[in-house]
Amino acid sequence: MVNYYETLKVSPKASGSEIKSAYRRLARKLHPDRNNGSEQTARAFAEIAEAYEILGNPTERAAYDKRILEAQFNGALSANSVFASSNSHARRWRQMVYEHRYNEIIDRMIADERRESMALQKIIFPTVGLFMSTLVVAVFKPQMFANSAVIGKIILISLFVAGVIHLYKRLRDGLDRYTYNQASLHESILDDNEPASKPYSRFAAGSFLIAGVAASFVVGLLIGHYFEFISIISPHMFSATLKPEFVFYPPIFVLFVDLMHSFASRIEG
Repeated sequence: MVNYYETLKVSPKASGSEIKSAYRRLARKLHPDRNNGSEQTARAFAEIAEAYEILGNPTERAAYDKRILEAQFNGALSANSVFASSNSHARRWRQMVYEHRYNEIIDRMIADERRESMALQKIIFPTVGLFMSTLVVAVFKPQMFANSAVIGKIILISLFVAGVIHLYKRLRDGLDRYTYNQASLHESILDDNEPASKPYSRFAAGSFLIAGVAASFVVGLLIGHYFEFISIISPHMFSATLKPEFVFYPPIFVLFVDLMHSFASRIEG
């Protein structure tokens, strides 16, 4: 069986980030474009790409580690050693060792999947929050800023700035993690990007965000026609027409939703 860990020159206990870093380092060194199309380096590049395809995926890596463990276990049984003894204590010891190492594989896979899930949630929650808050603002047209005292306006502006910065960081991290730039797809293997493991193009993701915000806004305006009575009942809180201050509220909403999600995640953790 090919030892992918040796191929990438990493420890079997290496973390996902260590495996990715090792792959990038070797990819930059062995890429055919940097070796004048050398057949030897092309084969080596194909080998590290195959290794990363397995070890870079938590589920595939767990299955691969299980195959290695079973091969080592069966090999030890066929060897002339204490480990291969038919003694009841030796059999029990073999079982304990096998179960311990297998549990380590499963625990690592669960931890990797949890980290990936958390990373995905960090982009999903702000994105959904942005769409929903845009829709709600378009429906109800709040005007808290115009009717607030000076201190209230300062607070709203501060929250807006914090919300924009937070939203920008979340979207940037999500784009960096899950999208690739089609224009630099060929060259990106030579830098710190990893397009092969990213499912969406930067253009597609950007188009989805813009279309989602636009659609939420339009749908909100359409629904808002049925809630015009709210501006009559509470004219100090809601407006019948669009005003520039409406741009304040979606980033603030996203900020609070994301903070609550982060707090809840820490409690569950």
